[in-house]
Amino acid sequence: MADPEGRTLGDEEVAALERVIRSGMLNSVWGTEGRALEREMAELYGSRHAIACSSGTAALHLSVVAAAPDPGDEIITTPITDFGTVAPILAQNAVPVFADVDPADGNLDPGAVARLIGPRTRAIMAVHLFGAPARVDELRALADEHGLTLIEDCAQAWLTELPEEPVLAGHPGLVGRSGGGRLAGTVGQVGTFSLQQWKHITCGDGGLVITQDDVMAHRMRLFSDKGWDRAAGRSHASLGLNYRMTELQAAVARAQLAKLPGVLEARRRTAVRLIAALEGVPGIRLPRPEGHAWWLFPLVLPDGKASALAEHLRAAGIPARAGYLGEPLNRAPVWNGPIYGSSPYPLEGYAPDACPEAERLVAETLLVIDWNEHYTDEHVELVAERVRDWS
Repeated sequence: MADPEGRTLGDEEVAALERVIRSGMLNSVWGTEGRALEREMAELYGSRHAIACSSGTAALHLSVVAAAPDPGDEIITTPITDFGTVAPILAQNAVPVFADVDPADGNLDPGAVARLIGPRTRAIMAVHLFGAPARVDELRALADEHGLTLIEDCAQAWLTELPEEPVLAGHPGLVGRSGGGRLAGTVGQVGTFSLQQWKHITCGDGGLVITQDDVMAHRMRLFSDKGWDRAAGRSHASLGLNYRMTELQAAVARAQLAKLPGVLEARRRTAVRLIAALEGVPGIRLPRPEGHAWWLFPLVLPDGKASALAEHLRAAGIPARAGYLGEPLNRAPVWNGPIYGSSPYPLEGYAPDACPEAERLVAETLLVIDWNEHYTDEHVELVAERVRDWS
């Protein structure tokens, strides 16, 4: 089986690093690579603003800053995601509220979100899980109805395509690529992206945020640079952290961004071949290929079968695992302890709601296969053969 950790790193990234080192300027405040990366990202996504930062988690923290919750305000999100989605909510003294998911793909169920909106709700944070498009048109309509911010976590969803026609009128999203359709990250007020080692493209760690909103962009840029209003000299306008991306990261990210369309094309081609090869296998729910970016290849199985199939696939050298997470985040042990020092603030009396569909996916039915652009037709056939053998 192909190396599941395969990357597209090569001479282009080496040349980019040499270019920065020979320039003598490794800091993006005074360099050129970070600003160039932001321009290229904004152009790719048709966005007015793109802000580079030090990690995908930092990008999510900036998105929460953009939403500007007061202490104790609530942000509704999914329990099937990395903790990097939730940590920034706590960092801003807000409260994560977990909504249940669509059992078909693990993405937020807008109906479940609607039932949880209350007087303290400030934002909805949707994750395009594994690269599958979440129902962001419906979520944006909910957000607008209640005066909320919609944040799209696209860490696993580079160039994920949304339906050409919005599910609900009034929120068409944006056209990114020339001749392309709407992209994940463009329907919400803020979209966030990750350049961590195992994402579609990487600079080791890094993040990007896109928005059309001038006020939100200014707020996020200030926060990422210690609240430093550089136009006003050594003046700190607001609270902020140092989330700046280095010139080294940005140069590698630019080389990677140029390779992104090819990465997606290769992943999509083999994923669609595997779907075709598994059509008709009893008991297995296949992912919907429309718009999918294929960070991982997910399968949904009958209750209790995911672990057995994962073990069967691993025995053949196929990188697969059941559940994706040890537990959905609404069941994580972090909620049992203090948050700051010995204080539970802002979670006094906090008990996350049950999310039956998410809990069932993680414990019983979800299986994920590592996926990357180096997989071949032979790899696809091996996976298909082993799944058919098991079934």
